[in-house]
Amino acid sequence: MSEAQDRSASFAQGLDLIQRLGGAERPAVLDLFASIGEAEFGEQCVGFIYGDVYHRPGLPLPERQLVTVAALTALGYAGSQLGFHAKAALTVGCDRRQLVETVIQVSSFAGFPATLNALAELKTLFESLPAEAPPSGAPADVPWAGIEDRYERGLAAMKAVDGEAGEKVVAALADIAPDLATSIIEFTFGELYTRPGLSLRHREIVTVAACVALGTALPQLKVHIHGLLNVGGSEQDVIETILHLAFYCGFPAALNAIAAAREVFAQR
Repeated sequence: MSEAQDRSASFAQGLDLIQRLGGAERPAVLDLFASIGEAEFGEQCVGFIYGDVYHRPGLPLPERQLVTVAALTALGYAGSQLGFHAKAALTVGCDRRQLVETVIQVSSFAGFPATLNALAELKTLFESLPAEAPPSGAPADVPWAGIEDRYERGLAAMKAVDGEAGEKVVAALADIAPDLATSIIEFTFGELYTRPGLSLRHREIVTVAACVALGTALPQLKVHIHGLLNVGGSEQDVIETILHLAFYCGFPAALNAIAAAREVFAQR
């Protein structure tokens, strides 16, 4: 197959997927590029991102959308794109609770302003759709089941997810900011990680996505790559998440994240 034929096939496959995700015959992104005289580049983007990257094995389409929502939440400036991908996530099988939990999970890593802006996008989206049944209760088969004390519940969750890496973070804060360590345990792990609606594996995938998007959190990214592997994720989950985000967060962020992943894999 010639290069032109290969590009044409990728574009056709990408166009088919983006039409499915967005529900429109003519994706707005193509019109945007065409309006500035870059129609060919727009087709190249659709072909490469949606025709090639989104069809890579190793990360199912619903998880790719959760990863994208998490990263766009963390970036904090891509509300329109966040709304598109949140709706696309529902189209490919995610539920509203998973979207809400993805955005809330990011709050400890990207901050509350970014989370509030993302929740506003979700609110607008949900109001445009029919009502949905309320989520089910919390699962019982978790290490913190029955623990009422928030600190102890957080410790149990942190040990289950981050293990030794999380304990090292807390220990490093003991002599300078022990209250920060307490907040991390009580809020991030005692409140966020113990919420229903998103599995621990998905929580770690979206946390890895947020850390990649931030670009300034490589130590924390390493901790949560460990965490993802601890809760049943695979090295392929890590690599595919990072590769997927190269086109939303930039290649420098992806290159730095791949280097961090290499280091974690070698340690294990």
